[in-house]
Amino acid sequence: MQIKSYTLIEYRQSEVKSVKLIKVHCDYCTDIQKEVVGIEAVRRAKLESYYPENRVKEGDKKLAIYIRIAKKDFAAIKEEEQ
Repeated sequence: MQIKSYTLIEYRQSEVKSVKLIKVHCDYCTDIQKEVVGIEAVRRAKLESYYPENRVKEGDKKLAIYIRIAKKDFAAIKEEEQ
């Protein structure tokens, strides 16, 4: 299964100031699952913030992050994982 999430990377003087999660698009996810997917999306956005094609000198960069996960692994995400 594939889940789409949107992140925002804030650049000031070509340096990353912050990485924020905007939204996780998942109609069938529980709140716990959305939170876990959101944490992973922010982690991936931090890694992608160093790619030259994503860098901005001054301003914000929006990224769509696609997370692919097996259905059985996704179903295993429960409250205990926090």
